[in-house]
Amino acid sequence: MYVSEGCGAVYVREKGELRCVTADRNHSPQHRLFNRDFSFQLCIDTLPAASRSKRRDHFIFTYNKEGSLRYTVKSLFDISLQFIADHIEHVDSLVGFPEQMADKLFSAAEERHKFTEPHTAPRALQVFCEAYGELVLRSLCLRNRNLLISERLDEIRQFQNLESLDLYGCRLGDNHQVFKYITSETLASLVKLFLGANCLSDAGLQRLTAPVRVMKKGLENLQLLELSENPITEKGLGYITCFKMLQKLDISGTNVTVNVSLKGFFRKNMRMVLSETPLKEFGHSDCKTEGWAEQVINQWEITASEVPKKDPKPRTNALRFYGREKFVRETLNSCSGTSDNTKKDKVVPIHFSKVDLCGTSSTAEHNSLSSTVAAVQKGKKRRLSTEEDQSSAPLSKRQSLSAEDLDLLNSY
Repeated sequence: MYVSEGCGAVYVREKGELRCVTADRNHSPQHRLFNRDFSFQLCIDTLPAASRSKRRDHFIFTYNKEGSLRYTVKSLFDISLQFIADHIEHVDSLVGFPEQMADKLFSAAEERHKFTEPHTAPRALQVFCEAYGELVLRSLCLRNRNLLISERLDEIRQFQNLESLDLYGCRLGDNHQVFKYITSETLASLVKLFLGANCLSDAGLQRLTAPVRVMKKGLENLQLLELSENPITEKGLGYITCFKMLQKLDISGTNVTVNVSLKGFFRKNMRMVLSETPLKEFGHSDCKTEGWAEQVINQWEITASEVPKKDPKPRTNALRFYGREKFVRETLNSCSGTSDNTKKDKVVPIHFSKVDLCGTSSTAEHNSLSSTVAAVQKGKKRRLSTEEDQSSAPLSKRQSLSAEDLDLLNSY
């Protein structure tokens, strides 16, 4: 019988007796569980560098009092949470998932920059917004951040059930793509909207109010609207009468002149009166971003403000210093720093607020109403009534479906 040298003891039964065949060998191998020079080593150290960084997340490394490195394995819940966060863009839906767990999952995905990378941010935000809505973001302040809106428009469109949106000073114009998002059913819950200093004209107001006027969709629950420092006229004010829930309006710095006819128009069509004191809601003191995605918005702003470094070239630097670019930069800085502040100081606040239907109106409303009564008592009743009829007649007409409205309907 052939027995290899590497084998251990071999027993053979012959004539009812068990006999060891290899007992006569001098060097019988000793079986040990580990070799004498055995040393413990984590398996992750032998993996490639790409996979090693991922696998280290499963361990928590700490130092004891003696200075020795120790490690503990994370719980199965933490490991599963990390795995889902790494692949959050592939999750179908989180509807029905507990809010406490979703908050931790959102934080884990935020640590992995899932909301800042362009190829994963829209889908990752969509998964959370569809399931939790206002918990992700209930108030969004993008004041003077036109660059951020242009770069992150696909991500901003994913936010649903917003209650407050501040776009003051973004200079969007009349045809910006963000208005399709504002007038969609996604923001039907919007209560406060700030659109001051956005170069918004009467055509922009017509586009903004088209879904509510024609299809009865969109900003039906809007209660506060700011349109200050926009080139709008009395014609554009006729479009905002579709906002039946509107309580406060700011038209400061516009092309609208405050007169008796304008007061009569708002009192008749919207039950609003001119406030003699500025309303604190239009002071932007409460403008802030609230929700799980608050830090995400801040990270977007930091990323948008970072300017890529250019290769230093003597000729380019000289042209930048002596050329037109320096002149343009200085003029823009001077305009933004001084002229804007002086402009804001010169703007006279024109705030309208709705009269309480129960009969208890504010002091400003009471003063405005009492002033009109005093004017009537002085014998100006006939002149006031004729002016109101002449000016409010074109504004109070029920607007029919024009060719522009039909074009807007086709766009939506």
